[in-house]
Amino acid sequence: MQARSEQTRQALLHATAELIADGRLSDAGLVNICRRAGVSRGALYHHFSSTTALTAAVYEEARQRVEALTDEAFSGPAAEAPKRFLFALGEAMRTEKIVRAGMQLAADGSAGPPSLRDDLLATVHERVTEAHKETEGPAEDLADLAVVMAAGIETLGYTDPSWWDGDITQRLWRLLRPLFDRDRPNRGGERRI
Repeated sequence: MQARSEQTRQALLHATAELIADGRLSDAGLVNICRRAGVSRGALYHHFSSTTALTAAVYEEARQRVEALTDEAFSGPAAEAPKRFLFALGEAMRTEKIVRAGMQLAADGSAGPPSLRDDLLATVHERVTEAHKETEGPAEDLADLAVVMAAGIETLGYTDPSWWDGDITQRLWRLLRPLFDRDRPNRGGERRI
C-alpha cells in the first residue's frame, strides 16, 4: 500500500513539473495536474493540502537536485568547476523537467521572487569567488562571468533547447578557460600569466 501511495505522490510531482516545465505555472491547476497524473482530486488532496503545496514540493525536489549538481561540480579543481557546473546545469535543464520547473519557482511554490534560479546564481557567484580568492586575478569578475554564463544557458534554452546541449558549453568554455586558469599557481610554484 505504501508503494502505491508513493507512486501516486511521485506521479503528482512529475505531472506538475511537466506542466510547469513545458508551459507556465498557471498551467499547473488542479484539473490539469490530476488529468496528467491520472489520479483523482481526492488523491491530490490526500498527499498535498493544495496545488500551492504541491508546487512547493516540486521546488524542494528541484532545489535538492540543483544543490547536488552544484556541490558535485565544485568538488574538484577550481579552474574546471565552472565548466563542470555549466555542463551539469545544461544537462539537467535538457533532461530533468523537475529542475526546469523548479527554476521558475519560489520556495512557497509561487512564481514570485526569490526563485530557485536566483538562489542558484547567487550560490554559483559565491562558489566561484571562494574558489578563486587565492588568485591574483579578480575573483569577483570571474564569478560575475560564471553567473552570466549560467543565466544565459538557462534562459536561452527555453526558446532554443540547443543552448542546453553540451556542444555549446564546450565551445564557450574553450574561450573562457584561460580566464579561469589565469594567475593560478602552476606545478613549479610560479604564477601563470
